[in-house]
Amino acid sequence: MDTTVLASLMVKLRCESAAERWFVPAFVFFFQMLYPFARVNDPSSAVAAAAGGVMLVSPEALARAGGLAAIRGALIDDCALGALMKQQGPIWLGLTDDAVSLRPYPGFADIERMVTRSAYAQLGYSPLRLAGAVAGMGVVYLAPPLLVVFAASPAREMALVSFLIMAQAYMPSLAFYGLSRARALALPVVAACYAWFTLLSAQRHRRGRGGAWKGHYQAPRPTTARTTTAKRHEPRQ
Repeated sequence: MDTTVLASLMVKLRCESAAERWFVPAFVFFFQMLYPFARVNDPSSAVAAAAGGVMLVSPEALARAGGLAAIRGALIDDCALGALMKQQGPIWLGLTDDAVSLRPYPGFADIERMVTRSAYAQLGYSPLRLAGAVAGMGVVYLAPPLLVVFAASPAREMALVSFLIMAQAYMPSLAFYGLSRARALALPVVAACYAWFTLLSAQRHRRGRGGAWKGHYQAPRPTTARTTTAKRHEPRQ
């Protein structure tokens, strides 16, 4: 059996303020939807990710991969390291409550900044992936409750079953943070906010303000036809 070259743990995020209680469990839930841990941990799967809170890496494998310099330009450096190390061998990702994050997100605006910083980067700065992600969020999380209210039978009953399955899938994330499972009924509203955060992330990237962190914008600025033309005709010094 090949030796694991990277093991990482997603630590338990702070979940004390009202904003954190509504949005942090969903953040973990959506991360697991985007990067299913079972597929990350499957050497035959191409899905790779990692969580920066706790990471243990094989120094030999990291050196073979080019070291940390190989992910120097990555905005989401932990997932970039996971993808890099999976090229060297098996990786493992899990969830833990033995280690906790102290970083606070006291209000809605703090959650928004946290998500918009990297949401569009998570989609590879691709407008096509952005459209697919937002459409997928709409179909999976928003359409069922709307159909329950406005659709006729049998679409209403099918939508109700879909909504209940969706809520059931979310309940373990709520339980992990010691929150009432009844909050799962509000997942469509929370998902709509995350879809908005993702669109806002793309919009900020287009304005050259993506990847905001401590007053700096780390995401690569989009190349426009105007800037490309300007560079092409820039006089030599």
